[in-house]
Amino acid sequence: MSSEAESLNIIGIGSPVVDMLARVEDLFLEKNVEGDKGGMVLVSDESLSSTINEIKSKTHKAPGGSAGNTMFALAEMGIKSGFLGKVGMDSNGDYYKRSFENIGGDVSRFRIDPLEPTARSLCLVTPDAERTMRTHLGAAMALSPEDISKDDFLGYSHLHTEGYLLFNRDLIFHILESAKSAGCTISMDLASFEVVDATIDVLPDLLKDYIDIVFANEDEVKSFCKTDDPSEGADILGKYCNTSAVKIGEKGAFIVSGDEKIKAEAVEVPEVVDTTGAGDFWAAGFLYGFLQGKDLKTCSKLGALLGGEVVSVLGASIPDKRWDLIKSELK
Repeated sequence: MSSEAESLNIIGIGSPVVDMLARVEDLFLEKNVEGDKGGMVLVSDESLSSTINEIKSKTHKAPGGSAGNTMFALAEMGIKSGFLGKVGMDSNGDYYKRSFENIGGDVSRFRIDPLEPTARSLCLVTPDAERTMRTHLGAAMALSPEDISKDDFLGYSHLHTEGYLLFNRDLIFHILESAKSAGCTISMDLASFEVVDATIDVLPDLLKDYIDIVFANEDEVKSFCKTDDPSEGADILGKYCNTSAVKIGEKGAFIVSGDEKIKAEAVEVPEVVDTTGAGDFWAAGFLYGFLQGKDLKTCSKLGALLGGEVVSVLGASIPDKRWDLIKSELK
């Protein structure tokens, strides 16, 4: 790892979610899951447990959450990484913190809720590799402005956060104010078009006033920029933030930073197994390069490398052997 990478220190804030992943047929969704295929819907803990009990195939457990996925990937790459989020006083909370700590992550900023369970998300992956998520946020939803202060960001130069926190407006504005006052630059992944639609009244000013790097996909660009053209969307987002990256899956990404714009290519993946975490890992690769001052082409290649790796496995967890190869490429 370069000396520049060794000097990076990044903290993430979001919902620490334990993912429960399973391969299912489309018929399972029709019989056991309310709502449409694809996307994420919030459900009760009881409803989530009931659906899990109906699954006959093997389930796979992994740490998740949008910002969490990005921070786990950065920690795996050797970046000094911290995470701030609230977990329950339960085995899932212990599992999440232990998993992050085992790869060198700083768990000192985690908050514990004595009443609510750690957030869980059931990720049902159909044969077409599409994921349908049903999530109970539990303790993650209990994170409040009172849990966070400027001191949490001291020692870190960059904050990465997720758009899902926009649903709690008092919380997200307090986080952004605290991080800026501590001298952090800030990146945000817009998370979903539902987030954009629900917060469009405040999102433009929030991006302009606080966010240095914004990550979005085609659906989020369509909601925010009112265009079906991701290239145009990157230009529009680039007017609000210093840097915008619009991810378009297997077609790559459009990136705008200052006066520079590139069309980035994706890597060719022999078999797409599961798209869970693809955008989050792409963001991790991009941030790894960008915060070291690398050119946009290099940053996008790093993003594509990680994104391509994570869609080749079930869940947002790349095996250790593959991480060894990724780290050798980083060097």
